[in-house]
Amino acid sequence: MGGQACVLYGAAEFSRDTDFAVLAEVPNFNCLLSAIADLQAECIAVPSPHLNFLLKGHALHFRCHHPDVEGMRIDIMSKMRGLDEFLQLWDRRTTIELQDRLQVDLLSVADLVQAKKTQRDKDWPMIRRLMEVHYLQNRCNPNPDRIKFWLLEMRTPLLLAEVVKQHPSEAAALVGKRVALSAILQNDMSLLDATLQKEEAAKILDPIIEKKETAPSLERKES
Repeated sequence: MGGQACVLYGAAEFSRDTDFAVLAEVPNFNCLLSAIADLQAECIAVPSPHLNFLLKGHALHFRCHHPDVEGMRIDIMSKMRGLDEFLQLWDRRTTIELQDRLQVDLLSVADLVQAKKTQRDKDWPMIRRLMEVHYLQNRCNPNPDRIKFWLLEMRTPLLLAEVVKQHPSEAAALVGKRVALSAILQNDMSLLDATLQKEEAAKILDPIIEKKETAPSLERKES
């Protein structure tokens, strides 16, 4: 559900850790603990590995010490801010096949974009690349859902302008949801650049504002 998913979609070259979304139910959690033990992974931050913390929306953080994955960090969540419940995410997942017929389930591109929008400013280039890859792979086969997705989430000015040009009626219908579309329809690229910057700033500030309005978060053991 994180950088590794972006790598597999072709939107990134590497990721320093591996993020997983899991179903927070007792049998599944027991399987998770068994896998963590196989990886010789230690918990490196509070909270401790417990099902209740996943159910409350906290993340569990581990560092692996098995020789095959020495030093790899794993972050595990079940509930993500701004995203649907796990079973809905699972229904929309993308499954890809790697070498030796190993299948890997990824958050859908749309869900991955939303997940990345709630995190750090350095994730925005990855969001931009995710959208570029999705559009370039699918622009010859558009459908209403894809067109809406591109219009609302594309961050590359030239490609967003291309989508608007190809689908002007759909863009006009969504102007109320995204000022950037209005900027393109007005052929005001300066306004477009400023609007895209404001979109990123607003999403970066959201978690800061929310943190001030809620109880203090749990302290981490490792920076």
